This record gives sequence, structure tokens and C-alpha cells, in this order.
Amino acid sequence: MTKTNIRVLIFTILAACIPLKALAAEFDPAHKIVIQVSTDDPRTQKIALNNAVNMQKAYGVDNIAIEVVAYGPGLGLLTKKSAQADRVESLAMQEITFSACGNTMNKVAKKSGKMPVLLEGVGQVTAGVARIMELQEQGYAYVRP
Repeated sequence: MTKTNIRVLIFTILAACIPLKALAAEFDPAHKIVIQVSTDDPRTQKIALNNAVNMQKAYGVDNIAIEVVAYGPGLGLLTKKSAQADRVESLAMQEITFSACGNTMNKVAKKSGKMPVLLEGVGQVTAGVARIMELQEQGYAYVRP
């Protein structure tokens, strides 16, 4: 391959990446919601997931950002032991963000000697309450079922 061909290839790759990056940066949905889960009550956890699904149906996947933040006793919703495990993993693949509190995870690990195992598609934040505050500062509406 000649130097000219390499330059053309590099230019083509970079040109193809720029529009994708610009599109990603421009995604700012009209609606944003953070849903708090801080209880181990199965009914309340199910309601939180229902809230997320209903909001997505009402506004459309492309028009709403949804993040479920779990901490304290609510952390169990996002672990392998959850009765809602399959549903959480499915919703994570449908553009609903799930965030587990790192402080809670560390406390559980300290007490039990084992770090909780999070479900596929679940992320971890340093502190659940701080994450909720940060999202509210970014214009997210707050819901606590």
C-alpha cells in the first residue's frame, strides 16, 4: 500500500467517525427521568420498572432518557439474586440505564465478605444519592415509587 493510499484510508475512516460522534453528542432528549429504588419491597421494585417502561412507551425511546438508581436495600433489584433479573437485563438492552450504588456494594461486601454480582447491563456509580442529585442538576425529573 502506498503512502497516498494509507492517507486516503485514514482520512476516510476519520471522516466516517466524525458524523457519528457529532450525532452522539447531540442526543439531548426532551424528557429525562431518574427513578430511585431504595427498598427491597418486591412490589415497589416492580412499580419502579413499570414506571420506566410506561415512560418509554409514552414518549418513545428516542425522546426520553431513563435512569434507575438503586441503593441501600434497593440494590438487590440489580443483582443476580433479584426476582426481576431477567426483566432488568431486558430493559437495559432497551435503552434504560441502571446504576448500582458503589457505597452500598462496598458495605455489603464488608459485611458478607462478597461483592454483590450485578446483572448484565447494570453500571456502578460511586454513590447512588449523589448520582440522583447530579441527574437532577442536569434536568432529570425525580420519581420515587
